[in-house]
Amino acid sequence: MDEQEFWKIIDHSYSVAGDNKQKQDDIITQKLSAYTPEQIIEFEVIFRKKVIEADDYKVMAAAKIIDGVVTDDPYLYFRFWLIGLGEKTFKEALKNPDYLADVVDSGVEPDFESLLYVSTKAYMKKTGRQKEDESFPRDVAYEKGLDYDFGAPPTKGKDWKTEDLSKLYPKLWEKFN
Repeated sequence: MDEQEFWKIIDHSYSVAGDNKQKQDDIITQKLSAYTPEQIIEFEVIFRKKVIEADDYKVMAAAKIIDGVVTDDPYLYFRFWLIGLGEKTFKEALKNPDYLADVVDSGVEPDFESLLYVSTKAYMKKTGRQKEDESFPRDVAYEKGLDYDFGAPPTKGKDWKTEDLSKLYPKLWEKFN
């Protein structure tokens, strides 16, 4: 599994499921379970790298504008959701969060928490093992230093003030406020 294959799975799932996160979750899990256990682990490693890559104050500003608040878990699930939108949207949003105003509908729920579990479900399906241990994708990725939660690297970029968001990302602000 490489990054190109990772995005192929994500892009396909989004093109079929759209904003239906349960359907997208099912598609990803089914596709992943056809890969080897090692490839499923590699998917998890790439996923975690993308979550860490998206930990940027610009992305946090987009989360604040779209969702109205930024707290730990919702911000994490927002980054999962951003990945779930596919490679082009993910990369463009990291460059300029205002891009999201052109591709996301107002009223969207920017949360894809279940993306956290697709590798585990696929790994269980592939191996037949039902009890997680240190050989499972999340544990292997964590042991490689890919912690996007409490042990994560510091958020990248420049912090912002709420009152400045309308000027920083005017298209997003107009659409979601």
